[in-house]
Amino acid sequence: MIFGKIDYINLLPFHVFLKQSSLPSAFKRSCEHQKNVPAIINHKLRKRQVDAAFISSIQSKRKTITPLNAGIVAKKSVKSVIIKKGIAKRDPASATSNMLARVLGIEGEVFIGDRALKLYLEEPEAYIDLAQTWNEKYHLPFVFAQFCINQHTIFYKNLATQFTRKPIKIPRYILQQYAKERGINEQDILDYLKLISYTIGRKRAKKPSLFFLKKAKNLIRS
Repeated sequence: MIFGKIDYINLLPFHVFLKQSSLPSAFKRSCEHQKNVPAIINHKLRKRQVDAAFISSIQSKRKTITPLNAGIVAKKSVKSVIIKKGIAKRDPASATSNMLARVLGIEGEVFIGDRALKLYLEEPEAYIDLAQTWNEKYHLPFVFAQFCINQHTIFYKNLATQFTRKPIKIPRYILQQYAKERGINEQDILDYLKLISYTIGRKRAKKPSLFFLKKAKNLIRS
């Protein structure tokens, strides 16, 4: 079994969950060999080079992919999916964030992930938080990614369920490591993680994702 890892702070709780689990060490090591940005992991899951990953929500409805009950959901603001107004420039790392900017009708340079979080924390007035803008416009949380699979269904369903049911505490040494590597204060990381939910399994929780996909498809057709 091969899991595609996206090494952003927003998935730090899931990586800690895997590290603390009783899963085979070979499986845990394989995650490190398939580490990349969301757009590359999306491609690898479609090509069956990995069999599970958190992928962009705009890619999660493909017929060959099965979405599970875990994902990355911004309750309101998120700080790590932002745009700087000006000349339109996509972030090649994320299809969903680029489309979100189009759906919201905001032109500018899109930034995602840890780089975006650092930029926003340093100069919040210079950027627009796309998740917050979405929430203000449609009164819905935004689903950025969903845990999806293409095989080993029972194993990954159990894994996703365990993750969403188990409160995850980030060990201090891991928090310090990420703070040092990403240049982001430890407390800022903890505050950021409070903005995110990882459960999207219930029918009502899927509504934001389906609503966004409908808006995106209408925009593509127009």
